[in-house]
Amino acid sequence: MGIREFVEVEQLDKLVQKISRVCRVETISEVACGDRTYPITKLVFGPDDKTLPTFGLFGGVHGLEKVGTHLALHYLECIAAQLEWDEELNKRLERCRLVSIPIVNPGGMSRNWRSNPRGIDIMRNAPIEATEPPPMLLGGHRIGPFLPWYRGKRGAPMEVESQALVDTVREEIFPARSSLCLDLHSGFGSMDRLWYPYAKSRHSFPRYDETKRIERILNNSYPFHVYKVEPQSNSYTTHGDVWDYLFDDFEAQNTQSDNIFIPWTLEMGSWIWVRKNPLQMFSLLGPFNPIKPHRYRRIMRRHYWLIDFFFKIAAKAPHWKVEARS
Repeated sequence: MGIREFVEVEQLDKLVQKISRVCRVETISEVACGDRTYPITKLVFGPDDKTLPTFGLFGGVHGLEKVGTHLALHYLECIAAQLEWDEELNKRLERCRLVSIPIVNPGGMSRNWRSNPRGIDIMRNAPIEATEPPPMLLGGHRIGPFLPWYRGKRGAPMEVESQALVDTVREEIFPARSSLCLDLHSGFGSMDRLWYPYAKSRHSFPRYDETKRIERILNNSYPFHVYKVEPQSNSYTTHGDVWDYLFDDFEAQNTQSDNIFIPWTLEMGSWIWVRKNPLQMFSLLGPFNPIKPHRYRRIMRRHYWLIDFFFKIAAKAPHWKVEARS
């Protein structure tokens, strides 16, 4: 089925009922949206030892980009099913952890908004400034919530959704010896991009060597993959990027540790879907999601293996980690 209405919370509830015996499920916050309240739900697979290698999977930061949440839920459903018979997967989850918030912005998703219900863009909301001028409006602004990409008022606390994401990463992922995150988005361009930081700057990312090693492993393992691997700033810079904020926060805390944390973003190029079905442009969700059922199924297949690659490689840091600098 294609993406047509707000059924994602129901899908997550059904998933939780199926997998609660094999993972820890926690409501970490709640979001008011009109006369409804939606939970922000965290799922954790694997041991309680937070120092183990950890992979973080996140979706639904932008409410219009529902395909990211669907892809995260699809992957988690497959993991739950495989745990019933796959001994290798069970052993992997004895040595590492999987942490996920499949719907970071449930209020925005319920309204088919990019922003949260208060009109604030979660991925422009962190207290961090671009060091090079971003595109007007697109890079984040403080004009008001009546325009997209609104950051919120200067000096205001982060939004509930942003804070839930930040708290989860700090609590569940920062303590790990090695950790990778993958945030699932759609809507930019006609190719699938795999972004690493920075969004705030075109200066070299401090963990550039590690990202290049991961890219090399990806290219060697899957030589016909479809992704353009690059820093986000190659496309545009932004203010308030939550992943930039979290990476800098981690590095500031990590001065006496050899731990490593690298956040990645999958930006699915939705213009491909629009080009093949131009009528999608006349629907609210069409520019950001595959509407045709066969194309939706293809997207679920197309990116499943990439998520699994990151889950596997997060636990294989000796293959990509650069020795600590003196």
